[in-house]
Amino acid sequence: MSYNVLVIPEDPTYNGYILKPLVSRILEECGKPNAKVTVLTNPRATGYVHAKSLIEKALLVRYSHMNLLLFLPDADGADKSAALTALEDVAEQKGVELICIAAVQEIEVWLLAGHTDKLDVQWQDLRADPDVKENIFEPFLREHGDARRAGGGRDLLMQETLGNYQGLLARCPELRTLQNRVCASTAHANNDQ
Repeated sequence: MSYNVLVIPEDPTYNGYILKPLVSRILEECGKPNAKVTVLTNPRATGYVHAKSLIEKALLVRYSHMNLLLFLPDADGADKSAALTALEDVAEQKGVELICIAAVQEIEVWLLAGHTDKLDVQWQDLRADPDVKENIFEPFLREHGDARRAGGGRDLLMQETLGNYQGLLARCPELRTLQNRVCASTAHANNDQ
């Protein structure tokens, strides 16, 4: 039986190129190397508030057949943990497995974690910058990405980041939390079969 995961980004336009390979790797680490990972594009979320509303009003029912839903928004300098926990509680009441983890500060930081040798900023300063996307990521992408590719080369850069997966988890502890929670969920799913 296949294991199906829906990834819900704030906006799939570019985040999908980062999140799909990342979630696939996490699932591989959790013993699900053949899991089917789908990034939500329809309906297309346009920001945190919209994505959260979609989850509450439609996605928990529409995608209840999936084994796992992951909501991976940007923290944007805010502590969203209470709102994300409340969202998980709503899903649990509907019998849907939902894990919510916010990126510190933005999803793009997860990609940058594999390219610290190419950055002119200390890692702790990068992680603390609420405008990291504009200040660091976009110039980095212009220099090291590939404008001819869909996603501007985010897919290739993320594959490079995943080449040092343990380094990624060390630099972004929220991803270790995500992996631990996904592994617990997949183990629970295996026990239910």
